[in-house]
Amino acid sequence: MAGAGSGLILTPFLPSASAGQPGDNTINQGENKLNEKDNKMKTRKLGGLEVSELGLGCMNMSGNYNAPADKQQSIRTIRTAFENGVRFFDTAEVYGPYANEELVGEALQPFRDKVKIATKFGWELEDPKVGLNSRPERTKKVVEASLKRLRTDHIDLYYQYRVDPNVPIEDVAGTIKDLIKEGKILHFGLSEASAKTIRRAHAVQPVSAVQSEYSLWTRNVELNGVLQTCEGLGIGFVPWSPVGAGFLTGTIDTKTKFDVKTDFRAGFPRFSKQFLPLNMPIIEWLKRYATKKGATPSQIALAWLLAKSQIIVSIPGTRSEAHLLEILEP
Repeated sequence: MAGAGSGLILTPFLPSASAGQPGDNTINQGENKLNEKDNKMKTRKLGGLEVSELGLGCMNMSGNYNAPADKQQSIRTIRTAFENGVRFFDTAEVYGPYANEELVGEALQPFRDKVKIATKFGWELEDPKVGLNSRPERTKKVVEASLKRLRTDHIDLYYQYRVDPNVPIEDVAGTIKDLIKEGKILHFGLSEASAKTIRRAHAVQPVSAVQSEYSLWTRNVELNGVLQTCEGLGIGFVPWSPVGAGFLTGTIDTKTKFDVKTDFRAGFPRFSKQFLPLNMPIIEWLKRYATKKGATPSQIALAWLLAKSQIIVSIPGTRSEAHLLEILEP
């Protein structure tokens, strides 16, 4: 994930009237939103797409933080999410690769008409040396493969995984516009795009959602105009890694070791021996605040995002049913 390896700068945690700082009313508002869920989760709009206010990021079920989880365990977790009100599920062809889409497709097949599925395109997976590839002919080819793996005739939200510098964003948006006319795609999304790129794409084909990293300890979208642009254009915003790649769960400390072979956090400067100790004050504060409010650090982190803007829909990822039920607790 581009940009995920940057070290954290603590400056955004300085008091600010607009930033929704720890301890202010925005967190309390978010807690109320979680506590008001009465079995049926509230919904929000990503552009014209209505989804549950919390989705489920399915990436880690196919690896990235650890070796892939047991398939049947993952299916149970996805279906438990559905049983508890989640109606929005996030995957991508690159997760696995391919295996995650297959998993999500199988798990959601019994109630496909009741959920919204988001997936992503944009990598040349057959030849990793190529890297990004969002050329129109490529996109039209891979969407067919994603549809098959997801066991569906349409994709609710189709993101360009990363902006391809070799393909004008207008061409990408035009390709998605064609696929929408064909009924294969219902809504267009961008991931880790700049404010300028979002506006250019939106002028060709309305963008329903933008996905970028955003959490209590990663605040770039507040500073680079992306969140403001989405709010101004009526575009939904989907934070990935809303609990800081596990850091904001309160289960990681300076003694935690990350497997260099299976866990990409091992290569993130923010989790390194040099920077992790500098970031610990954040989680120490979060734990104290969560205890005071009778909640868990994960719940507070997600509530904070919900309170930041009505256009936000988070997709916390977990492979554990216990952690899933924790973050979905009314």
